[in-house]
Amino acid sequence: MILNMTTDEVLSKRVVEVLPDKDGLKKLIDSKKIRVYFGADPTGPKLHLGHTIPLRKLQELADLGHETILIFGTGTVLAGGDPSQRTETRKPITIEEIEKNIKDWKRQASKILDFDRVKIKQNGDWLLKLTFQQIIKIASNISATQLFKRDMFQERLKKGGTVWTHELLYPLLQGYDSVFMDVDLEIGGTDQTFNMLIGRELQSKMSSRNKYVLTTPMITGTDGNKMSKSSPNCIWLDDSPDVMYGKIMSAADSQIEPYWTLLTNLDNAKLKDLKPLDAKKELAHEIVRMYHSTKEAIKAQQNFENTVQKGQIPTDLEETQVKSGTTLGELVSSQVGSNSEAKRLLAQNAVEVDTHVTTDQKTVLESGQVIKIGKRKFVRIK
Repeated sequence: MILNMTTDEVLSKRVVEVLPDKDGLKKLIDSKKIRVYFGADPTGPKLHLGHTIPLRKLQELADLGHETILIFGTGTVLAGGDPSQRTETRKPITIEEIEKNIKDWKRQASKILDFDRVKIKQNGDWLLKLTFQQIIKIASNISATQLFKRDMFQERLKKGGTVWTHELLYPLLQGYDSVFMDVDLEIGGTDQTFNMLIGRELQSKMSSRNKYVLTTPMITGTDGNKMSKSSPNCIWLDDSPDVMYGKIMSAADSQIEPYWTLLTNLDNAKLKDLKPLDAKKELAHEIVRMYHSTKEAIKAQQNFENTVQKGQIPTDLEETQVKSGTTLGELVSSQVGSNSEAKRLLAQNAVEVDTHVTTDQKTVLESGQVIKIGKRKFVRIK
């Protein structure tokens, strides 16, 4: 899936900026094998399409022969996880949840990364062994004022929120990853710029070592806002082909170009000659092909055209066994994972029973009925 690229292409395509300067990093890359990493806190079990941008950049550098590392933040996540772009404090996470999330992430990331070339490390292996004296030494290199001036913290305080001490410590802990691993480059989304620059400053002061920072673009989700693990607007790598295809087709036309450019290797020149609907179909087909298969992409497109555009019921319906007396509200809730979302869909006439719109959540289901939920999901009652 990853194309062979030159150094110039790797440092420019799907890149926002290189700090302190791109020319310096290019000279370094051309002169030696560098050590580069991308880190993520396993705060949830799923990866979304936004995660693929820095992961693909990591693989591109691996393809150029450099030492590449994917870090799971098993230490930083225990400090509350990254507070970047958050309006409130994260809820605590258990060790069991972390271990499960890492297992899920590795499986999903293998769709992008070649783990024969990309190493996996966990920062809990060194962060959780730090002594109090070592933590004080790390903290002595960065002023509290510098940490507290983060825009996100100032915005939270203006709204009457709270900034907790462990959130101030987070950039120091993430920054120490660079010091410990003695890296040349860190990759991350633009929301990570502050944290990565703290790491650059720590590495300079503690190791007299220069570290470059490469930022990749963020993408918006299906609702036009930032694609986020804590939001329902995500297109997940674990989405079924039909769901993935349908979500892309539901995105606004304004999202076609950034998705085309940032998430695929499709030719940008071709996009100019396509009508929005045709461009969106090709985009959806390509993304499903990348993370599932060509066969599944063709099938998903046919299913979308038949069910959404032509209003037909798919021939290969998902079947579900329900207990006697199960209501429509209970079924819809189990399918969408939320009682409130089920009520919303029912209230908006987005649920059908045997092609008839039904809003009564207390409707008792019967064997053989076909339930349509939203525009694309069909379920037959066994």
